[in-house]
Amino acid sequence: MDYPQPVHELINELKSLPAIGARSAERIAIWMLRDKRRNPISLAEALVNCEKEVGACPECGFFSLRGELCEICASKKRERNAVCVVEQAPDVMSLERSGAFKGLYHCLGGVLSPLDGVHPEDLRIESLMRRVDQMDGGEVILAIGAHVEGEATSNYLAELLEGKGVKVTRLARGLPVGANLEFADQLTLARAFEGRAF
Repeated sequence: MDYPQPVHELINELKSLPAIGARSAERIAIWMLRDKRRNPISLAEALVNCEKEVGACPECGFFSLRGELCEICASKKRERNAVCVVEQAPDVMSLERSGAFKGLYHCLGGVLSPLDGVHPEDLRIESLMRRVDQMDGGEVILAIGAHVEGEATSNYLAELLEGKGVKVTRLARGLPVGANLEFADQLTLARAFEGRAF
């Protein structure tokens, strides 16, 4: 005894999503088939609409309606002399929710990782350089993860941006709020000392 083939296909599609394993995919599929509150047609239509209508902003790489600038790039209220470089589009939302940055963004689409076959030409580095060339001074903030590939990408970009007439900075690294020194690793402590401020 087994599920009909369409149910298997639904389970397989669901388990291909990040953070959803086989059991969770099966539970979701069964809920979608049995629960009176479900609306699988609306879910399918929303997915199809996103596929058809949503793409990458031609300027920064964040999500936008296909062929249009995103809300941030189109805004006249944003500071045009500050560009914050992030790994992926969802990183923009994390920074926006903080309310700490009022400039523009540039999504690389990943980080350099030669072992995984990700090289400079695979990322949106060339378009970043074009944007920087059009800036009149200002600042480029590297907000890339503090992992090995992120550090390599930040160092690579810092070298490329040298001599471009912009200030290049990185997000401060160090101890999170509420952390105890005894549990911090050496690299975190070193970064905390380098970026100390009051």
